[in-house]
Amino acid sequence: MIKQNVKIHGDTPSIWFIFSAEKLLVPHAQPGPIIDTWNNLGFAHAYLDQVVQVGEHKGQTCYLVDMGNEQVVQEGMQLAHLRTLLQHDELEVFAVAARAWQVALFLRTHRFCGQCGSTMQKIDWEMAMHCHRCHHRCYPRISPCIIVAIRHEDKILLAQGKPQKERNMFSTLAGFVESGETLEQAVHREVFEEVGVAVKNLRYISSQPWPFPHSLMVGFLADLDCGEIKVDGHEIIEAHWFKYDELPNIPPKFSIAGQLIEQTIKEITQTKN
Repeated sequence: MIKQNVKIHGDTPSIWFIFSAEKLLVPHAQPGPIIDTWNNLGFAHAYLDQVVQVGEHKGQTCYLVDMGNEQVVQEGMQLAHLRTLLQHDELEVFAVAARAWQVALFLRTHRFCGQCGSTMQKIDWEMAMHCHRCHHRCYPRISPCIIVAIRHEDKILLAQGKPQKERNMFSTLAGFVESGETLEQAVHREVFEEVGVAVKNLRYISSQPWPFPHSLMVGFLADLDCGEIKVDGHEIIEAHWFKYDELPNIPPKFSIAGQLIEQTIKEITQTKN
């Protein structure tokens, strides 16, 4: 549960997600969230009114402290991108960090009412910002996205956009759901727009929050229906069919893309056996 206006026990060790601009303050020795007491975090005390409780992990309370665009210099610590926590041993830590960042981004971008321009106020009993002038209320934005692994016989369709190209990685296709569109319609549209093929036999697998910046990835498997690969050249710059046991560099298994690829491989091997 996310709580604003929280009471902090100053001598109780807690987990702290402290953001400066778009980066997270982490210890030099082991990049990860800060685990300490509030009393030992004197540099953050000016932001007491900004502290938000964002969950728990292994019995310890997790807090968000957002320093906005202030550049923090703190001995024994460094600023790191949120993706650094993807290398952490416990994926649950990244999940809480992801929630913390999305809350921080929401509070930063909703200080003023988008309807009348007045200053917004925090709501005590829920995560929301309220305008007392025109009574407009806003909640954290969640952007639904589809992500799909496509199979044809013993091959998987994998593609590269510019971000994947920079990391020398191929991944599954993904895209935002448009207004008035079902998840299934979004899969068919995105696949055809990006690589020019049609798919069939959609199967929902799982979902995963993805904080870059506030997506909810909804994962599907699908089979090729018809068509030849023809990339759009904008979002996708390269795409190919890869044999299931001859894959290029792909996303790690803790990501939903990695999980969809793994499930596709499992189904292919079951079929072959």
